[in-house]
Amino acid sequence: MNIFARLSLSAAAITGVLCSLPAAAHPDDPTQGGTGGRIIRVTTLAKDGPGSLAEALATKGKRIIVFEVAGAIDLEKSSLTITEPFVTIAGQTAPSPGITLMRGGIDVTTHDVILSNMRILNGSNGEPLLSGWEADSFSTVGAYNVVVENNTFLWAVDENMSASGPRFTGDTVEEWREGTSHDIVFRLNLAAEGLANSTHPKGEHSKGSLIHDNATGIVFDRNIWAHNVERSPLVKGGAQVLMVNNLIYNPQHRAVHYNLMDLEWAGHEPVTGEITAVGNVLRGGNDTDENMPFLMLGGVGDLAYHASDNIAVDLHGNPLPAFGRYGNTAAKLIEAPQPLASLAGYDIMPAADVETTVLATAGARPWDRGPQEVRVLYFIAEGRGDVIDSEVEVGGYPTIAPTAAPFVDRDWDLATMRPKNGVYPGQKEGAQEHLSPRDRAMRESR
Repeated sequence: MNIFARLSLSAAAITGVLCSLPAAAHPDDPTQGGTGGRIIRVTTLAKDGPGSLAEALATKGKRIIVFEVAGAIDLEKSSLTITEPFVTIAGQTAPSPGITLMRGGIDVTTHDVILSNMRILNGSNGEPLLSGWEADSFSTVGAYNVVVENNTFLWAVDENMSASGPRFTGDTVEEWREGTSHDIVFRLNLAAEGLANSTHPKGEHSKGSLIHDNATGIVFDRNIWAHNVERSPLVKGGAQVLMVNNLIYNPQHRAVHYNLMDLEWAGHEPVTGEITAVGNVLRGGNDTDENMPFLMLGGVGDLAYHASDNIAVDLHGNPLPAFGRYGNTAAKLIEAPQPLASLAGYDIMPAADVETTVLATAGARPWDRGPQEVRVLYFIAEGRGDVIDSEVEVGGYPTIAPTAAPFVDRDWDLATMRPKNGVYPGQKEGAQEHLSPRDRAMRESR
C-alpha cells in the first residue's frame, strides 16, 4: 500500500470508521500508581483550593484522582508539580469533554505516578517575544516509575513531553543514572505544535521531547510528534531510550537526534548513549528540511544504535536518509545488530501499519476528541499543517463550557480505571471502542 492510500485510511481512523484495532501487548509497566488507594474527587475547575486538582495532587498517600467536573483549568502561567508519590490521575473519568489544562504544564518530581487522558494546552498567553515564559507541557524532573499514557500536549514554550533531572549526582555512572529520571513510559501521547519564535528566552524553541543526560529506561511506545522544529526526541549524553511504533510528522530541522555536549560534560568522561528504534515512521511535511535524516548525531559522545523496520519519507513519499550528522563532530555511531533494550512482551506492528493505528488511538480521550486534536490529526493524515509561533495561529485558547457528573465507584474497575460496561464518559453509543494497549490487555486478561 502506498503512502497516499494510507493517508485515506488514517483520516477514516480518526473518526472511528475502521474496524476494531488489534490488541497491542507490552511489558508490565514500572508502576501501578495509586492503585488500591483512596479515591479523591476533583469537584472544581479552580486552579487551587478545596476540591481542586492541585489539592488532590498534594495529598499524601496512595490515591486515585477522579473528576466530577469537566472543562478548562486555567493555570495562569504556572505549572502543577507532583511531589507526592503513588498517584493515578485518571482523566478518563471526567464527563465530556474531559479536563484541559491551559497556560501551564505538569512537572513530576517524585515516583510511582500514572497520568492519563489529560489535555495540556500550554501556549504563550499573549506574552511578548523572548519575555522568559518557558514552561514544559509535561516533564519528569529526577522522577522514576512513571507512566504517561493517552495525553495531548500542545503549544509548549519549552518541551512538550520530557524526562529530565540533574546530570551528575554522585561519583559513578550508576549514581548519575539513579539520581535523574529513570523508568519512564510515554505511551500513545500526542505532542504537537511546540511554539517556535515565542516567549522562550533562548529564542526559537519548538521542541518535542528532551531525554536528559544519563536518563535510563525511557520508553516511547506509539506516540505522535507533529510540527516540532526538533527533538522528536533529543537524547542527551549517556541516556538509554527505546522507541517502538512512533509517528514523527513534519519535523523541521531534526527528528531523532543524539548529543553529548562537551561544555556540559567538562571534567567527566563521556558515556555512550543507547537508542533502540523499531517500527517507527518519519513523514516529512511542509516545513521539513530537504533530505533530513531519521537520526542525526552531534556532540562528542558515541551512540550505540539498533534500528529495524523504520520508515522515513518526505512530503511526497520519497525516501529520506536513515542517518546524518550536525556540526563538526567526531562522535561515533556504533551500529548494534541486536536491540539494546528488551523487546520482550511487545506486540510490535510493522512500520507500514503504524500511522493508521496511532492516529486512531493516540492522544487524550480517543473516544471523545477535542477540536484541537481533530485538527492536528486530520492535518497529519492529509499531509497538512505547519510549525507555528503562537497558539493564535491555530485558533487560540478554546472556550470550553464546564460540565459536571458524579463519579460512581461501582461503575468502574478501580484496578484498571476502565468503566465496567466498556463505555467511557462522552463515548457515543455504538461508537468504536478505542482502547489503549494497557486497557485492552487488562480487559483480555480477565
